[in-house]
Amino acid sequence: MADAQTPPAAEANANAPPRQQTIALVDDDRNILTTVSISLQAEGFATRVYTDGETALKALLENPPDLAICDIKMPRMDGLHLLKALREKSSLPLIFLTSKDEEPDEALGLAMGADDYITKPFSQRLLVARIRAILRRSDLARTPPEDTGHADLPEPVVRGRLRLDPARHQVTWDGKPVSLTVTEFLILEAMALRPGVVKSRNQLMDAAYSEDVYVDDRTIDSHIKRLRRKFRAVDPEFGAIDTLYGAGYAFADG
Repeated sequence: MADAQTPPAAEANANAPPRQQTIALVDDDRNILTTVSISLQAEGFATRVYTDGETALKALLENPPDLAICDIKMPRMDGLHLLKALREKSSLPLIFLTSKDEEPDEALGLAMGADDYITKPFSQRLLVARIRAILRRSDLARTPPEDTGHADLPEPVVRGRLRLDPARHQVTWDGKPVSLTVTEFLILEAMALRPGVVKSRNQLMDAAYSEDVYVDDRTIDSHIKRLRRKFRAVDPEFGAIDTLYGAGYAFADG
């Protein structure tokens, strides 16, 4: 029997270097842009820099990076307004940079769909760790999973008309795509994995955020509202996320 041979294309893919991930930096402080950009490039990332929100928003929508890091206080368009406009069209992962006196803005940013925040001054090591954690969670690799050679990829979750594919970060309802942020995806996944089981707000926080990110009940409520709104955009009769007042939320299978 002839020995099995690896097809040339598969062999080439196996030997190809991993795709370089791109991080967009949005801050009006050029010193921060330079310092962070050099640090991220040393870690193997490509970087793009923008000094105001309006310019950044246009670029993030036209040519999305893998993740954006955005200051809250900026001229022309601040970080919160940038995030609001971005979330209308994109689920791009985003980390906010905040100052110690911006706690209300941190909470509002998370409620609006930011994936994390880091308080200035911060260590470059911490920033890189947060970036890698979000990129792992989002699984935004553009190579289809069947081409990666990994047999341990998570199987899609199918619950009635919902299909949730963690390996591709894709969600459909009745076959129609629903674009979710990383945080929204993780909250939905936590509920869909155990349909009918009530998940408390604390349990959903644990599923969606790293241990050192602190959010309150209103943040989870905001994410649930956005999830319902996104699903109702493809199915006005959507009602698969139940609220159990005082207890939490559950996914109604089917």
